Amino acid sequence: MMQLSSLATATAIAALLLMGPASAQTAAPAKTDAPKAEAKAPKAEKPRTAASLECSKEADAKGLKGKERKKFRSECKKAAADKPK
Repeated sequence: MMQLSSLATATAIAALLLMGPASAQTAAPAKTDAPKAEAKAPKAEKPRTAASLECSKEADAKGLKGKERKKFRSECKKAAADKPK
């Protein structure tokens, strides 16, 4: 019984010590006149080259995903750029 009450007391003290930082309030963010979404200009997309499209088709045909796909497309586009036109 003594161990149970000691454990309960230790748990209560630990909970009280850990609740302070968890419940601390942070400062409110500064208000701005313009919303952030309007402040950023939309990023213009580059048109994809024929080599890029062909490399994507080859990667799709091989069923590549993730890092393997990215590596394959990079090497494929470099090889296509090295070929004489």
